[in-house]
Amino acid sequence: MPDAQESDSMSTLQQRIAKRAKQCPEAGFTSLAHLMDIGWMNLAAARTRRDGAAGVDGRGYEDYAGEQAQTWLADLLDRAKSGVYQAPPVRRVHIPKGTGPETRPIGIPT
Repeated sequence: MPDAQESDSMSTLQQRIAKRAKQCPEAGFTSLAHLMDIGWMNLAAARTRRDGAAGVDGRGYEDYAGEQAQTWLADLLDRAKSGVYQAPPVRRVHIPKGTGPETRPIGIPT
């Protein structure tokens, strides 16, 4: 679990990224991987809903928790920073919108 100092630095970094995005909305970020570190990954993992539904791959929170979590997060960080990470597929489903025949799409990630 990250300590308060790591949490503050992540929050500050996110605020700086958000400020820059607001200042130059026409400029896109090509990569934010250089800003990520293992503390950021741990904090993001800690913020994950434990009771959330499983993703497209059928894996839930429990599959990524425990002893293997640090190894998995370090590997994910390495792949993101090296540029070989590919985001997993998102399943698109349409849910009813109100009482009429219209539906709205949502994505179910892994």
